[in-house]
Amino acid sequence: MMRLAPLARRLGGLALLTLLVACGEAGAPDDQPQRRTPADIALPAMKTFPPMRAAPPQRGNDTIARDFLALEFQMESGREVPRLTRFEGPVTVAMTGPVPPTAPADLAALLARLRAEAGIDIHESSGATASITVEFIPRRRLQSIVPEAACFVVPGVSSFGEYRGARRSDRVDWVKLERRERAAIFIPSDTSPQEVRDCLHEELAQALGPLNDLYELSDSVFNDDNFHTILTGFDMLVLRAHYAPELANGMSRSEVAARLPAVLSRLHPAGGQSGIAPPTPTPRSWISAIERALGPNGSAAGRRVAAAQAVEIAKAEGWRDSRMAFSWFALGRLSMADELELAVMSLAEAMRLYTTLPDAQIHISHIDMQMAAFALSAGHPEQALELTNRAIPATRRAQNAALLASLLMIRAEAFQMLGQPAEAQALRLDSLGWARYGFGEEVKVRQRMAEIAVLAPTTGG
Repeated sequence: MMRLAPLARRLGGLALLTLLVACGEAGAPDDQPQRRTPADIALPAMKTFPPMRAAPPQRGNDTIARDFLALEFQMESGREVPRLTRFEGPVTVAMTGPVPPTAPADLAALLARLRAEAGIDIHESSGATASITVEFIPRRRLQSIVPEAACFVVPGVSSFGEYRGARRSDRVDWVKLERRERAAIFIPSDTSPQEVRDCLHEELAQALGPLNDLYELSDSVFNDDNFHTILTGFDMLVLRAHYAPELANGMSRSEVAARLPAVLSRLHPAGGQSGIAPPTPTPRSWISAIERALGPNGSAAGRRVAAAQAVEIAKAEGWRDSRMAFSWFALGRLSMADELELAVMSLAEAMRLYTTLPDAQIHISHIDMQMAAFALSAGHPEQALELTNRAIPATRRAQNAALLASLLMIRAEAFQMLGQPAEAQALRLDSLGWARYGFGEEVKVRQRMAEIAVLAPTTGG
């Protein structure tokens, strides 16, 4: 199982540079001065989020049970998983390799959440016999094996070298497992603190529990759209159910399905029954279109065509769920460069759908950020402030420092345009603390600050 490259990187950063081109084509005077961010702003200390506990899922136990079975008994490739597998007894986790400075604290916080929210007996270990080994290796070496992965997890091994020797054998095949005894997670050592944390959350969750990702989920990290970057209340409930005493290693899908309603009723008594019809299967044609749209290959025009195909397939399927919304979102992001009207319409349609889905506030925040950037570039700072103000609370709850930094940077430029430089400077400094966690390297932090600063036109030389 793997985490794909982050959503922002797969969809072209924050689409701000393409937005600049689009806004220039829309009629901004070529000789209008553009504000440049001061290069001498010293970066403040890195900011991190406090411990948190996720809110419980907001939907019925019948829908959760369906999703649980789909996550547990099928791989992303479509292969069926014949039996439930899990670790027996206490689980230990060890980190090896060039461990990034922020990783120990983030792992400790995650393990504390897994103990408190998922009821898993899991602790950090420094020994070589850990149940789960998290190995940090250079990105280039990791992607020499799995080019599209930001990070990934495999069973049956405890090191990257061991994995390379066994990668085509049954030993590292999840489908062939009888029980889980060892697993290894591989994460780039040269990536941002936020990406390290996000990999820890997603890959440790899959090392422990479900093996699949479902595009129809709006409230889970078990979704390749990568909107949720830390484990949600739904995810913690799924993991708690995975280790429920009513279930056991080796159970078939039908055996788990028979016991699952009582398990969820005990663990999530507020869930009840929603009576919502199950989602239709996701056709391979839609997945292929999304993968082409988000992939690194092909031209920008070709990726936009693929996103448009995903929209048409979703329409034909009659979807009103996260898959339809994500199709519109991808089309909107990929249309920013030269089809602004289509981009705005697509993002608005995605917004309309996401507002109807459970725990999709972070999805809406991403759209608000895009629209705020457009408002800023169009000379509407008040609208930019309104949109960013709406997006920030959900972004903080989702603990997305990269998005939070971008929202604060947009607010800073909006206040600058309104003639309030003191407020603007305070927001810039606040944003940079979050940017250090979200983007990592100083050059990337300053690049993001410059991209957003240049969006805001000035009125004088």
